[in-house]
Amino acid sequence: MADDPYLWLEDITGDDALDWVRKHNDATVAALGGDRFDELRDQVLEVLDTDARIPYVGRRGEYLYNFWRDEANPRGIWRRTTLESYRTDEPDWEVIIDLDELARAEDENWVWAGPEVIEPEHTLALISLSRGGADATVVREFDMRTKEFVAGGFELPEAKSSVTWEDENTVLVCTDFGDGSMTESGYPRIAKRWRRGEPLENAETVFEAEPTDIRVIASVDRTPGFEHTRVGRYTDFYNKLRYEVRDGELTLIDVPTDATTSTHREWMLISLRDDWQVGDVTYPAGSLLATQFEDFLSGTGELATIYEPDEHSCLSEASWTKDKLVLVTRRDVASHIEIVTPGTWDRVDAPGIPVGDETVVVDTDPLGDEIFYDSSGFTTPSRLLHGTAGGSLQKLKSAPAFFDADGIDTAQYFATSADGTAIPYYVVGQRSTPSPTYLYGYGGFQNSLTPGYSGGVGRAWLARGGTFVSANIRGGGEYGPRWHTQAMRENRHLVYEDFAAVAADLVRRGITTVEQLGAAGGSNGGLLMGVMLTQYPELFGALVCSVPLLDMKRYHLLLAGASWVAEYGDPDDPADWEFISKYSPYQNISDDRRYPPILITTSTRDDRVHPGHARKMTAALEAAGHDVTYYENIEGGHGGAADNKQAAFKAALTYEFLWRKLGG
Repeated sequence: MADDPYLWLEDITGDDALDWVRKHNDATVAALGGDRFDELRDQVLEVLDTDARIPYVGRRGEYLYNFWRDEANPRGIWRRTTLESYRTDEPDWEVIIDLDELARAEDENWVWAGPEVIEPEHTLALISLSRGGADATVVREFDMRTKEFVAGGFELPEAKSSVTWEDENTVLVCTDFGDGSMTESGYPRIAKRWRRGEPLENAETVFEAEPTDIRVIASVDRTPGFEHTRVGRYTDFYNKLRYEVRDGELTLIDVPTDATTSTHREWMLISLRDDWQVGDVTYPAGSLLATQFEDFLSGTGELATIYEPDEHSCLSEASWTKDKLVLVTRRDVASHIEIVTPGTWDRVDAPGIPVGDETVVVDTDPLGDEIFYDSSGFTTPSRLLHGTAGGSLQKLKSAPAFFDADGIDTAQYFATSADGTAIPYYVVGQRSTPSPTYLYGYGGFQNSLTPGYSGGVGRAWLARGGTFVSANIRGGGEYGPRWHTQAMRENRHLVYEDFAAVAADLVRRGITTVEQLGAAGGSNGGLLMGVMLTQYPELFGALVCSVPLLDMKRYHLLLAGASWVAEYGDPDDPADWEFISKYSPYQNISDDRRYPPILITTSTRDDRVHPGHARKMTAALEAAGHDVTYYENIEGGHGGAADNKQAAFKAALTYEFLWRKLGG
């Protein structure tokens, strides 16, 4: 589309564009609404709002903190309690911030974006508040003792900021300081030291990234006896240069730029994205290494291998307690947890972990040995486990069953992709006969899809006789970094071939039929749906595409799009556009091919993936005569919803659309 006739739809708040949105929203509500839709929405909302959910917590000092939304608190409350009280069926919660009350008082559509709490004192916090769920936030200082915002304290206007405490009177801040202070990707370029009582414009510059970088970063570790200040810059989405700051001097932390590092007390962990050769030793991609940080900084540190992957396993996460390292690894997507002793790096299986379920670390105490785990399965509700790393565990909380799982089975299969690679996927449902099937995928940025309980999917899909499928295609991290890196840029086609292979395998096995097979995805998964529509339409009966990238010719020019060039390639480079152009959905719409019906959703307040992608794709599909349904939530940001009611409505749109189109 050399002359894009729908470019005007990129005007986020223009009258013509908003009129177009309203008309489509009205048409979608009229088409999908009704008693059945209302019942479905209410069922999902009950799952999201019920007080029977587990209130997940994180420790800060003597208290356990939780952010909670329900029917009475749709925007949410930040609250705390003690472990003793939390053990009871009805904990005594102390409300710290009531976001609904704050939103009413200030007449703002505030959405919680989280606190930055000073460690280890836990006396002050920098609270981030988003208007309508956007990535850009307002930041305000909050006193956790008086439970009030600090008059005349640290405060930042709306921007994509990051801020961290250096001490009670000093913060490191990365924000929009005015002309020239943001990167081409729309993120802060400059890190400054801001002292209490000082005007922001007088803050001292500590470090600057380049305008072509993704963003600047700054962090502070205030662990007593192991204090560190670090700055750095992301040169692209996966590569960064990081420095230790001491006495105003910068020392490069000389690790591979695409590695991930973290420090805990005297130790530094290095997680490798690619092979790393040090002397005569090559450490393979996906390995986790450890070293004494001070020795490494001086050039004398020795590297110890804590974990090395194989063809079927990978590292998922590593979390510290004070004296132990907790490793979550995966073998063919299934989780396994081990406890590691620093220094010797001996690994033992974590005791008390339920067999056969997905178990993840919810929270650890880096100043003690406390740990919280969550364990669940596709048909097994969550259980919150508590104890010490390497010690015994106690079940603290259990979530209710939101649907009857009798007769619903879970099985893992492997499809063969076009290049012969085995692609795992999970099937959940009553598999006696072919049924309406909801296939979900993502396939990007090394994000993994893992087993877990979803009351919404259970009530709105499985309980109606449908089948749910989760596809672990390349581009994700289910088999470590190589599962992702092999499908980047010019090899992006592997992502789409994998998903198509899973779709075809479902039909081949008799789990479903083409007419009964629907698929859904959001963000990068929305791009996946756009490619399925334009490249593999014969495989599906219906598609749902949420907050998507779709115009890959202009994605890097819209909002945060420039930050993803390392993932997709640069459309302005003719060599890159050669491979991007072959799959970019917006540029590959056909007037002649039969497309399955598609629902496209987005949010006006999405300041990460521009809503223009969804708008333009819808308009172009309509012009080509295809069956397209569109809905745009005004609030919600990239998550698509600002509260549980909006989330339930959005989910009900997906379930009802697919159920109707797939003959349910």
